[in-house]
Amino acid sequence: MTTMSGTVTEDSRSKAQAQRARVVVQRFGGQLAGMVMPNIGAFIAWGLISALFIPSGWWPNAHLAQLKEPMITLLLPVLIGYTGGRQVHGQRGAVVGAVATIGIAIGAEIPMFLGAMIVGPLAGWVLRRFDGTVGKRVAPAFKMLVDNFASGIIGGIFAVLGLLAIGPLIESVTVALGHGVQALLHMHLLPLVAIIVEPAKVLFLNNAVNHGVLGPLGVSESLAHGKAIEFLVEPNPGPGFGVLLAITVFGPAAMRATAPGALVIQFLGGIHEIYFPYVLAAPKLLLATISGSAAGLFVFSVTGAGLVATPSPGSVVALLAVTPKGGYLGVIAGIAVSAVVSFLVASVVLKLGRREDGVSTGGAVR
Repeated sequence: MTTMSGTVTEDSRSKAQAQRARVVVQRFGGQLAGMVMPNIGAFIAWGLISALFIPSGWWPNAHLAQLKEPMITLLLPVLIGYTGGRQVHGQRGAVVGAVATIGIAIGAEIPMFLGAMIVGPLAGWVLRRFDGTVGKRVAPAFKMLVDNFASGIIGGIFAVLGLLAIGPLIESVTVALGHGVQALLHMHLLPLVAIIVEPAKVLFLNNAVNHGVLGPLGVSESLAHGKAIEFLVEPNPGPGFGVLLAITVFGPAAMRATAPGALVIQFLGGIHEIYFPYVLAAPKLLLATISGSAAGLFVFSVTGAGLVATPSPGSVVALLAVTPKGGYLGVIAGIAVSAVVSFLVASVVLKLGRREDGVSTGGAVR
């Protein structure tokens, strides 16, 4: 009986630890999503402008396309940092978070969404600590003066730190991810590349991995053989399509309201960033994007699929436009398989999330 009791106790302890770990992951994913989802309208606006007016868009317009770069490098990161600071310390935290974010946004060569998710809440937290210790002891006659100067000094310090330290650190992480992708490609383990690429994409490092690593590798391969499978790794719209379709059918009401529009922009417009907030809101959906991407890469490998150049943007139309003559079957099959696998896995994840003690995946479904 003692042994049985000990076993039951160990099992209970293991279940409690697993439950706590799951709650931590859900809260973390919820915090990340909470910084992005309120700004989904800005992401859609940027996606529409990109899909319509860039040189390879539906209605190319060089003048209007000038909106694309400032929106992705400045507006969206600052909005995320603003929202993150607001989550921590209200309007004062929001202002400090925005000021802190501008440093990393200006100093980096890639969109600093991940950096904004770090410095925005961090600056808001530091200001909250200041207000809770020093600020509350200030005489009423000087409170406004001290509050404003505290916000300016803390925001300015974080802006400088972002420019000099945090931004370069995140860029070094991006370079490390690129080296990992390159190593897997050299070992001919192409489907496993999805394990690195898909999480990197969700953290908005997709362009850095694609154009910084996969693009140059693909150019060399394309020059030698007339096509390159490297061009299909990151731009494949199948995994994102499958996830957004599963959310449209099985997701929570808050996500279902915007998922169909995001699906069209992602698949036809090629703006993959549009589905990243949905995965951040439910981190378990990474299983779906990784599975779908790996399945698609396997089909691409078996069928010998490849593109002659990097598709830009990563829409199904752009992919087919740079597919070599006679290579359409493999490309279409890989996209279709990745979409189906991603949809099936995401559907299971969303359904299971609803059943786990009434708490959803990522804390979004009730």
